[in-house]
Amino acid sequence: MVEFREVIERLKDILSSKKIGRKVYDKDVAAELGIAQATFATMKKRGSIPYREIMEFCARKKISINWLFFDQPAEMLIEETDKFFRLRYFADLRASAGGGAEVFDENYEIIDVDRTLMQSILGQNPSGEIEAIHVEGESMEPTLRDGSIVFIDRRQTDAAKEGIYVASTPSGLFIKRIRRRADGAVELISDNPLYPPETLLPENVTIAGRVVGSVERL
Repeated sequence: MVEFREVIERLKDILSSKKIGRKVYDKDVAAELGIAQATFATMKKRGSIPYREIMEFCARKKISINWLFFDQPAEMLIEETDKFFRLRYFADLRASAGGGAEVFDENYEIIDVDRTLMQSILGQNPSGEIEAIHVEGESMEPTLRDGSIVFIDRRQTDAAKEGIYVASTPSGLFIKRIRRRADGAVELISDNPLYPPETLLPENVTIAGRVVGSVERL
């Protein structure tokens, strides 16, 4: 990581590009960061870096903070970031393949998964809002086994398309095939023939997303 004095010089270079013909001083950097000049001088002397103020500055100016502190070019960061796909993982959420379950909440983790690995699981290049939850129950076996992790595309909520969906109901979340009947009722259909279809009123069913891939529990 570069020294604070070098960071200050880089900040001056950024500011000077906007103020052609005028020299940029420490006081200009302090003013841009919203720090009193005397306080900034003390921080510079002690090498105490005002991280929050610099991060806010980089956000405003659209500057790579990695370039500022670590001399990493933005092109390298983009190349490395593109190798991964980010998804939301609901570690404690169980969507039922049998009987009631919890509903989506804010208790999730953001995880980065190798993009090539996700592509092999999904059978396509991952994109959009992908979330991962657990299957609970046996009603979707052998397609989806109890304890498996399923990947859901939250953008795909048109159950007219063939596939398996996560449906939010008054009883919780269900992973089922969906059939809309001519009378407007909605059937939740299991792949396991031991489980008969369940019929609900349309106002009691909200499609949360389509299952686009899964990983079985070992």
